[in-house]
Amino acid sequence: MATPNYGYEKRQRELEKKRKKEDKARAKADRKAGLVPEGEGQGPEEADGAAHGGDAADAGSAGEGGDGGGDGGD
Repeated sequence: MATPNYGYEKRQRELEKKRKKEDKARAKADRKAGLVPEGEGQGPEEADGAAHGGDAADAGSAGEGGDGGGDGGD
């Protein structure tokens, strides 16, 4: 049975956090610059984030699923 690669999983979580932080900072800068009205900022931002995040989530899921069950409860 394969052992869990905790270092890989941790790195993937860190990268996802970094992406989210950058996306938030970019959205905040856009709002501050007045490019996106506050009420409408949620719709397009989520759609763009979902498209970007969906690719990353697929890659992350494939990596986690291949390790033999990422739950690691035991």
